[in-house]
Amino acid sequence: MTRKADRDQIRRQNRSIVLQALRRNGPMARIDLGQMTRLSPATVTAITSDLLDQGLILSLESEEPKTPQARGRPRTLLKLKPDAVYTVGVRLSVNNIDLSLVNFAGEVVCDRRSHFDSATEDADSFPETLITAIRQFLDEAGIGPSRVREIGVAAQGVVETETGVVAWSPAFAGRKIPVVGPLHEAFGADCYISNDTNMITEALHWSDPNKYSGTFAVIMLDYGVGMGLYLDNRLFSGASGTAAEFGHANHLPGGALCRCGKKGCLEAYLSDYALVRAASHLPENTDPGTIKAGVSGLARLIELAGSGDKDACNAFHEAGRVLGYGLARVIAMIDPKRVVLTGAAMRAFSFMEKGMWEGLEEALVSDLRNNFSLDVMPWNEDFIRSGLIAQSMERLDKDFLGNATPPSGRIARLDRKEATA
Repeated sequence: MTRKADRDQIRRQNRSIVLQALRRNGPMARIDLGQMTRLSPATVTAITSDLLDQGLILSLESEEPKTPQARGRPRTLLKLKPDAVYTVGVRLSVNNIDLSLVNFAGEVVCDRRSHFDSATEDADSFPETLITAIRQFLDEAGIGPSRVREIGVAAQGVVETETGVVAWSPAFAGRKIPVVGPLHEAFGADCYISNDTNMITEALHWSDPNKYSGTFAVIMLDYGVGMGLYLDNRLFSGASGTAAEFGHANHLPGGALCRCGKKGCLEAYLSDYALVRAASHLPENTDPGTIKAGVSGLARLIELAGSGDKDACNAFHEAGRVLGYGLARVIAMIDPKRVVLTGAAMRAFSFMEKGMWEGLEEALVSDLRNNFSLDVMPWNEDFIRSGLIAQSMERLDKDFLGNATPPSGRIARLDRKEATA
């Protein structure tokens, strides 16, 4: 049994390597596939024959120009069949549901933004709101639900990937919002959920695996504060799927009031509302819900700091120090080779940088401070969608058998256990 399991795992892995090569590089001949993947000709032939039978790839004659030196028939190229299967990517944020329809080539066929009221949606109302939004989206795209193999969801806040629930998020009025179960019941597709920063982490690994591999961390400073971790070449989400909640780790016991209701969270010093609260000299126990921050509030604060406003500059500097202390804990615990900072607040990094290095120097011995590289990356919302697509394609490449009958009654979650089994 062990030998058979090992053989199956190797075959699934090789199949995934071939499909990823075609997805990244477009139509290729078998000989080129072998050279790129370093798989034997026999292995490439066996895998591609199965993929052709399953309707997941197509063969076509090369359009290379004929020359007097060329002999024989044109080379046969292999390419992915884009409409073999579709997936839906969903991003949940405050007041918004962003939807993307993705084909088997990993291409976004169409997308749409749907709105809802974060101030009123809870565990009872939101599942139906989400289901309705997806149904309307598929109807507009002309794709029947039966052609959707899986639905991947990325959400702000504390996400339990094991239960398929959003435990807490600023996007909802209530807690424990069920997502995976209702979606699976409504559409019959495999459903996955993850924290949005985890998807940024996955997107970076997908886009540049040589640079973003091994052990690295991504911290997003935006409406909230999130973290994604790659440990030993695997996305890490912990036993329940809520790992790496950097923003809600405590910075100062009894400190500033956080949007989650606790006091002293890192988010209460680093997020947009925290920065506006500090620059405006509001009491630390001021309810975050009453503070006008968001994109416009943060942009105004950056503008003030750029003009030399002392309150704005001090707010960013002190936030940088808090970030430095938070980074020190992460570096001391997991020894990442790279830390990536992103999010809308990175437009203000020049005002935070000095404070961040001060905090790191105060909190961490020099030997540990010298062991990592820091990337400051301009914010791009497509990171989250790209991560959802990367995860989805990886799962399909290993598990989807095209014309074969798909498994029924299965609810999958973004803990990657199946993908590595």
